[in-house]
Amino acid sequence: VQLQASGGGLVQAGGSLRLSCAASGSIFKIYDMGWYRQTPGNGRELVATITSAGDTNYVESVKGRFTASRDNAKRTAYLQMDSLKPEDTAVYSCNGDVQTRHIWGPRNIYWGQGTLVTVSS
Repeated sequence: VQLQASGGGLVQAGGSLRLSCAASGSIFKIYDMGWYRQTPGNGRELVATITSAGDTNYVESVKGRFTASRDNAKRTAYLQMDSLKPEDTAVYSCNGDVQTRHIWGPRNIYWGQGTLVTVSS
């Protein structure tokens, strides 16, 4: 199983970016998926989570600006980031709670590599 995060880049404050997290491999089902971010010298911060049913939760600092979504058929999660601020600058990564192969297959947490988001003032 692999998760591939993409969509990062350089954007001016107030702008928008859309991150994607695509899963591939021998997947039976993907349960919760999460978006995280990390800056140098700081720990990883949970930004948003989304269940397989589409229920979402966000860290307070991004509520009203970020929107998590997913397309289960495409095995892809998205993070729409609007009204970006310089303090949103970070490496964003995703993870997924994935059950592999079949209904009795094992479940594990898989991580995608990070994608850099830079917001200029």
